[in-house]
Amino acid sequence: MKIKTQALSYEEVRALPHARVRNPRTPSPALRALIRFLASSELKKADFKVNTGDMKGVGEKQPALYLMNHSCFTDLMIASHVIKGPYNIVATTDAFVGKENLMRAIGCIPTQKFQPDIRLIKDISYALETLGTSVLMYPEAGYSFDGTTTTLPDSLGKLVKVLGYPVVMILSHGAFIHDPLYNGLRIRNCKISADKYTLFTPDELKTLSAAQINERIRDAFSFDNLKEQFEKGTRITEDFRAEGLSRVLYKCPVCGKEGRMLASGIRIKCEECGSTWELTELGKMEFKGEKPAKILAPKLFDHIPDWFSWERECVRKELEDGTYSLDVPVHIYMIVDNKAFYEVGDGRLTHSEEGFHLTGCGGKLDFTQKPLASYSVNSDYFYYEIGDMISIGDKDGLFYCFPPEGTDVVAKTRLAAEEVYKIKKNNK
Repeated sequence: MKIKTQALSYEEVRALPHARVRNPRTPSPALRALIRFLASSELKKADFKVNTGDMKGVGEKQPALYLMNHSCFTDLMIASHVIKGPYNIVATTDAFVGKENLMRAIGCIPTQKFQPDIRLIKDISYALETLGTSVLMYPEAGYSFDGTTTTLPDSLGKLVKVLGYPVVMILSHGAFIHDPLYNGLRIRNCKISADKYTLFTPDELKTLSAAQINERIRDAFSFDNLKEQFEKGTRITEDFRAEGLSRVLYKCPVCGKEGRMLASGIRIKCEECGSTWELTELGKMEFKGEKPAKILAPKLFDHIPDWFSWERECVRKELEDGTYSLDVPVHIYMIVDNKAFYEVGDGRLTHSEEGFHLTGCGGKLDFTQKPLASYSVNSDYFYYEIGDMISIGDKDGLFYCFPPEGTDVVAKTRLAAEEVYKIKKNNK
């Protein structure tokens, strides 16, 4: 999928008026039917099934807040077959660029990822109370990198409690291994299913605290797609299944070098020390060759989430030791309205325990984002087929930064942003 782009100077973009604030619309029945029809073909290939659990008296077409895990673009297809009544979808602002009228007709509600958005609460309430529609929300906001849960916001429990509507959980199975983000939008053949059940009734929300609600939501979002793949014996036989994996597994467990991992076909190799792993058909990392006498990590990981978790621990230690830093050249785009993805020039993005600092556009751009501004950072691979991306910003505009191809800094930056937020929050 591509996005409408336009090259303008930084000053020209800053002078543009912001998108007009509009209430959500009731989704078009015709477009809902079309989306469901278009999704049917791919879901049929994946032998898609819905497992409906205890709905606790929540009717199929009763307005409710639907929470769903976020694995890939296929999630929207799954939702079209799981949710029976009309529903609005909380969607990131970039989805509206060049197609605002269509997105609003579908029922989408715009929001900025990982940015405070009071307007979003009003829009969700408007859909539930005034339009009488359900609302679908992906609380993880970003796609999972390693097939496990991404960080959830602490504000979620309070939002759910304030809304007071029933909350229905949709948990997909197989969607991540069907189309993992790192693999460059290349579909793999496997079965997909989804569980649907009531997570909270309105009466329960009245008696539970926001912290208790958060705890139950986090339990519902505790999953491991690759562990499930192995336990179910689901085989991914495509010969490109490891391509792009260096975006996630960017640090070698043997020698500790970063940015030297090269993924191709079904293997990933450290170009520094030569250590090589094969991603098996069952989703395990199998070390090839003789086991090295000494390794930097606690073990030679055979499970991708364990490897990724170790990388997080390494980032945390760098932050605590004061040795972490990101400093990369970037090509910069901006979003300030729904008309275009504005290409404004080149710059430099740095990140440390003091937050993000973006400069560029001939000295005209100088933006700082403090570490407590967000609990995570918007980051993506092969974003709109442009490249790997890190996005920061505020209510006045979003900056989309594209490091040079092959630098593989996106995952580490997300981990660092989340860990420095935790450190600063605890210290505060």
